[in-house]
Amino acid sequence: MKNEQRHINDELLIKHLLGETSPDEQITVQAWIEESSANKTHYKQFKQIWDKSKLLDTKSSVDEDEAWSRFQERVNNNEGSKTIALPNKRFAPIKIAAAIAVLLCCAWMGKYFMYDFGTTTLYAGNKVLVETLPDGSTVTINKNSSVKYDSDFSGDSRDVTLSGEAFFNVTPNKQKPFIISAGKATVTVVGTSFNVNSSKEQTEVIVETGLVKVAKKMESVEVRPKEKATVYSNKAQPVKADNDDKLYNYYRTKEFVCKNTPLSRLVNVLSTAYNVNIVIANDQLNDLPITTTFKDQTLEEILSVIKQTFGVTIERNGNNIIIK
Repeated sequence: MKNEQRHINDELLIKHLLGETSPDEQITVQAWIEESSANKTHYKQFKQIWDKSKLLDTKSSVDEDEAWSRFQERVNNNEGSKTIALPNKRFAPIKIAAAIAVLLCCAWMGKYFMYDFGTTTLYAGNKVLVETLPDGSTVTINKNSSVKYDSDFSGDSRDVTLSGEAFFNVTPNKQKPFIISAGKATVTVVGTSFNVNSSKEQTEVIVETGLVKVAKKMESVEVRPKEKATVYSNKAQPVKADNDDKLYNYYRTKEFVCKNTPLSRLVNVLSTAYNVNIVIANDQLNDLPITTTFKDQTLEEILSVIKQTFGVTIERNGNNIIIK
């Protein structure tokens, strides 16, 4: 799939924190920060390390090279970023920031960093990320989404916070439930596989195997395979329904599987997958069913099939596409 998403690397963030970005780079960084909650979280955590580095004397006896290596490892593991290769002299302040990670055991800093570094955040930027959690569970995180969890799952439950969309395959453990917080929804399982897609308006849970409990405050429903539950921001309890839709799997299977799928549903998924804005201008087209599978095809090829199948007109202006 063609990626059209704005993406910046950590080296540009470092230049920003050093005050060395050009006016155009500054605009790029600010636009990226405001683009998603996951970007804001990434920047906030990065900046916290930077700000705390100012508390250290630049003549610290800490081995800066070793600290820098640990800092890179922390960023790579927690944020899905690539290793940052930077000149030693120019970016000495970042090496000082890295030294903080080595000094976490010190009492005067331990409490402040307990929250930041007692958890791990997995962030999928411009590509899908697949990771194994401490209990052996696996998670496939869709682009621009993040998963945050206690680094060792040491409590009575395996607590996870999701922003965006991810598919979980949870290792069974009846003594320690797996609990996901996503928007206004709480998803509780023992061992199962399911997809969670969360936005400001709603959180949708689709179950593939096992049994999942989906709750909003005190109201809950049990969801089984071929069922889904949706937690709406403006409704008091989850809404349960049957589910034959396979499109939710597109970011895992790299296929768009349609089976009597309404055109509007396919269009919404394509908009997310290709980072474009597709609008159906004629409401009469919304519910037209389409049955096909798109695999390893470009957006242009898919739009061409839609055009030929339904005899519609498609206009494109950059990332804005109108079907009518």
